[in-house]
Amino acid sequence: MAFPKWAVWPIAAKWAIVPGVASVAFLLIAVAFSYRGSVTAPSEVSASTIAPPSADAAPVRRFPNNTAVLPENQGLGPRHELSYDRWVKLLAQEAKAVAQKPPEHLYILAGDSLSLWFPGELLPTGVTWLNQGISGETSYGLLRRVKLLDKTKPQVIFVMIGINDLIRGFRYETVAANHREIIRHLKTAHPQAKIVVQSILPHGGERARKRYLASVKDDPAPEQNALPLWVKRLRIITNPSIQRLNQRIALIAQAEKVQFLDLHAEFADTQGDLREDLTTDGLHLSPAGYAMWRSRLEPFLPDE
Repeated sequence: MAFPKWAVWPIAAKWAIVPGVASVAFLLIAVAFSYRGSVTAPSEVSASTIAPPSADAAPVRRFPNNTAVLPENQGLGPRHELSYDRWVKLLAQEAKAVAQKPPEHLYILAGDSLSLWFPGELLPTGVTWLNQGISGETSYGLLRRVKLLDKTKPQVIFVMIGINDLIRGFRYETVAANHREIIRHLKTAHPQAKIVVQSILPHGGERARKRYLASVKDDPAPEQNALPLWVKRLRIITNPSIQRLNQRIALIAQAEKVQFLDLHAEFADTQGDLREDLTTDGLHLSPAGYAMWRSRLEPFLPDE
């Protein structure tokens, strides 16, 4: 999911992370821009079932003064202009920093912009959070980079991925297959960790599409601000179909003996669409949405 989430909260300020690692993170921001390492897909991947990744996350929608459209109360960090590959390299450096000085209770968020934009102040406290979300990420993209976490020692790994696959028109079978491969890799690399696969959230349906179209009705530069792909495809990606995919992912999680966290009931309204009070645009979450999500993560906190 791309619009308009092409920024990230300041790294150390929003990490709930031990001081030693936080100081390293500041230095790594500069290092990441010159880092030339490569990222390869895990050798176990069933390549015949996996769709190719996009070369880059979708661009930020911009107005004539070239200022990015950002969500309210979000700081503009140095990642907002990174290409996808450079973003992956920066996250690799952050994972490496955490691996070098493992915190006692490391919790990882792995996914797309929904995970990326989880406000640090709304994350459950008492543990260290490593956010590995990327705007516009697909299940293949996450599978391709999940090995970057191999040397970390997480207690819990939360995975939420798939909506961008559907927006890009990838087959539902591909999304399910990639979930299975992600789970298997995490189980092999982190045998002591609890792996929690979360359901794909519903979207705002036709109501969200109409709201977005109304918001750009008087756009000062319509030629620069083409409709985001997700707005165009909301009619095709129905919430009942997302639920059927979630059921399939739940069966995969059960077969692989990992936990499936179904968030649908809390986030859906009576029509099955994403609740208006929990979203900013019909796809991304509001502070109330993150507070709801937080309530479902808290049971996974370590016992006092």
